[in-house]
Amino acid sequence: MTSYQSVQTKQTSASGQAHIIQNDAEALEIAKQFAEQFKKTAVERDSKRILPYTEIDALSQSGLWAITVPKQYGGAEVSSHTVAKVIALLSGADGSIGQIPQNHFYALEVLRNTGTEAQKQRLYGEVLNGTRFGNALAEFKTKTSTHKQTNIRPHENGYLIQGEKFYCTGSLFAHRIPTLVLDDAGREYLAFVKSGSQGLKLVDDWSGFGQKTTGSGTVKFDQVFVDADDVIPFDTAFLQPTLVGPFAQIMHASIEVGIARGAFEESLQRVHQARPWIDSNVETANQDPLTIYELGRIAVDVRASEVLLKQAAQSIDAAKIETTPESIAKASIDVAKVRAHSSDIALKASSKLIELAGSRGSQSQDGLDRFWRNARVHTLHDAARWKYYFIGNYVLNGVLPPRRGTL
Repeated sequence: MTSYQSVQTKQTSASGQAHIIQNDAEALEIAKQFAEQFKKTAVERDSKRILPYTEIDALSQSGLWAITVPKQYGGAEVSSHTVAKVIALLSGADGSIGQIPQNHFYALEVLRNTGTEAQKQRLYGEVLNGTRFGNALAEFKTKTSTHKQTNIRPHENGYLIQGEKFYCTGSLFAHRIPTLVLDDAGREYLAFVKSGSQGLKLVDDWSGFGQKTTGSGTVKFDQVFVDADDVIPFDTAFLQPTLVGPFAQIMHASIEVGIARGAFEESLQRVHQARPWIDSNVETANQDPLTIYELGRIAVDVRASEVLLKQAAQSIDAAKIETTPESIAKASIDVAKVRAHSSDIALKASSKLIELAGSRGSQSQDGLDRFWRNARVHTLHDAARWKYYFIGNYVLNGVLPPRRGTL
């Protein structure tokens, strides 16, 4: 598929026969198997911008996209740490593929908080059957990222949506596109729009130099109808203390932790193939003392991000059990710590990969630059400097972090 075109969705319809994962261990084992497969073809997908329709279909049919469905609705309801590790594993193999499920899980978390019982039963059931959610949240043409213009108005037994969205990661592969909309009173809702709806147009115009195959293009709505039963409140998920924001952020951190780990492991292989620096007076690059020093630093940094990720996930799960403004604030701060750290380390580890691989590491056929490009583009979601600010204001002045998710 070429870039910059209006596209018809290529995803298969949910078959109703997707595998249902039973527990955390099974989810991690399946994710490891897919990561090994995806790593083999990641360079080609990135260099030729081959959108991963087949890979995404296989992931959802494996049951991985249903692992957050609560047990009472038939899902595994795995821990937040397992979700984070699944995303990190996939991102270490292919940063684009690792990002695509993030908005799907985000929509499921909003549903858990603000959906009705009937909506949960129906939409969770669809996901267990293999349905994938994309997203249409952000807008590109407004003055700031907080301003939204896409609107929803009543029409017969549902609503009509008018507007345009950008950075719609995963929508090209989705069966439903959760869309952030405003009504005439200024209330925000999330509308689970069916792919293929009349008036819905998906434009494959994502041109980022990294995360090239996330399908993060434009979605246009021209009086698109959505059933009333497919619309849930969105703003209430942030008017009161909920875990929607921390859960969204930890998945973004997981992408960067995965990229950092992938770049580090690639560095270990490439150093064994590189030539030593002329002044090192050693025979092989893996004996170069300064190379060993640099790899030691990266090893510590990557592991630190992984530990921070685990701690943040544990804080989220603890807040699910005892939900208070304080427990949610702690989860938010712990997530901010890994979010800030992983942004720095993903960039550092991916840059060091190219440096330590030597001049041959710059050859396009090896695609080593994809780690840095993916990290650089993904870290633009949220500025690490603001994460450090919120952390500092919390530990110094006791100021709780803002309640909001990420777009």
